[in-house]
Amino acid sequence: MPSEEHAAEDRNKDQDLYCPSAQPDMSGAVVFGVVAGTAHEPHVRYLDQMVPVTPEVTDLAQPVEPAEVFRIGAPCAGSSCRHFDGARCSLAQRITRILPPDAGGLPACRLRPRCRWWQEQGEDACHRCPLIVTLQHHASPDVVEVARPPDESPF
Repeated sequence: MPSEEHAAEDRNKDQDLYCPSAQPDMSGAVVFGVVAGTAHEPHVRYLDQMVPVTPEVTDLAQPVEPAEVFRIGAPCAGSSCRHFDGARCSLAQRITRILPPDAGGLPACRLRPRCRWWQEQGEDACHRCPLIVTLQHHASPDVVEVARPPDESPF
């Protein structure tokens, strides 16, 4: 049986994990990638350094929403997120189960050491991460299915 000390360490580790598909208004948000490619085939380019989200940074996305052009990480919201099942990120599980891996190698991502998807799904998540855009208007049917929270009916 784990000691109270180990249980506290596990909770602290969980609190330190970042969601790699966060919103710009979340506390502690950082930009770690920029969406390139096309509206129908987006592809994330990873930054050499993470950049804190500020009003000046979000203004760079104008006239579209920041989550359309930036990949943003922020501390995981845990049970406040519809994708969190109480122990794991169901979004990361669906991403690795439904989406094919990106053709490139493992991306050089500065968020990885703190990334919940990496901690839970490993390289399988990282090989799909370049295909993820948090706010996407021309998403494929597979991406729509992946993004649907488990408590939301497809009909």
